[in-house]
Amino acid sequence: MLREALRLDPANPRIQVLLGEALLGQGRYEDAWPLMEARLDAPELGSPRPPLAEPEWRGEPLAGKRLLIIGEQGAGDQIMYARFAPIVQAQGAAVTLLCLPSLARLFARSLGVDVAAMAGRVELPDPDCWTLTSSLPARLGVGLAGLPYAAYLNASARPLGRKIGVVTHGNPRHWNDARRSLPPAQTARLLARRDVLDLSPEATGARDFLDTAEIVAGLDLVISVDTAVAHLAGAMGKPVWILLPGYGVDWRWLQGRRDTPWYPSARLWRQTEGDWNAVLERIEAELA
Repeated sequence: MLREALRLDPANPRIQVLLGEALLGQGRYEDAWPLMEARLDAPELGSPRPPLAEPEWRGEPLAGKRLLIIGEQGAGDQIMYARFAPIVQAQGAAVTLLCLPSLARLFARSLGVDVAAMAGRVELPDPDCWTLTSSLPARLGVGLAGLPYAAYLNASARPLGRKIGVVTHGNPRHWNDARRSLPPAQTARLLARRDVLDLSPEATGARDFLDTAEIVAGLDLVISVDTAVAHLAGAMGKPVWILLPGYGVDWRWLQGRRDTPWYPSARLWRQTEGDWNAVLERIEAELA
């Protein structure tokens, strides 16, 4: 249906992105990445083309050049794509990664590239070219089988006397948050365990993702709905169980898999019976 829609309206960027997401969900990355570039021409999708005079990097050699990588979308997306910044720098580029302020300290500690926070007026070295974080796999020619999956974020452990960290809700402004976040009853059920620590910043007092990473580093396991801390734990190589709703599952978790090539330490728990109670029963049995 999407291919037919695109045949009828070939210049429509939203249709191109929807088709790209459908292909990504099937693991057909090489076919999908070019379609996903249309997001820059659809401001309503949240990734407008930046008003820069310098050219966009499209995969040409980078040796001796200054590249500005601009973070886009949410914190989880920026964490997931941050793995590519050191790879690009290894090609001989001087990389500056512009990211959310909540990620700046963690990225500066872990990635080995210059990091700047998106906060007010930002002074940056004049780049020779720029790219957006979600464009990096396309520019590098990365397919499903070639994803770099070694842990790439790190932090000093801050043990708090609990073994399991739990995240039960994501950003309420996310279009699918009503399905991906746990309802109050299931939240209370999971947090009632003695060995569980609520990883929400409201509970831990974390100022940013580096603070949360230090807490995660001292845990045995993270259990999280599909939100940024799930990406954080996976990027650190920490065992993480990711709870996925039955509808509107993000493309990156593919279809029908219990693992993910993006994070080898992750295990996917999919909602199949239409509610979270069945998922929690399986998790509780596994923990026991």
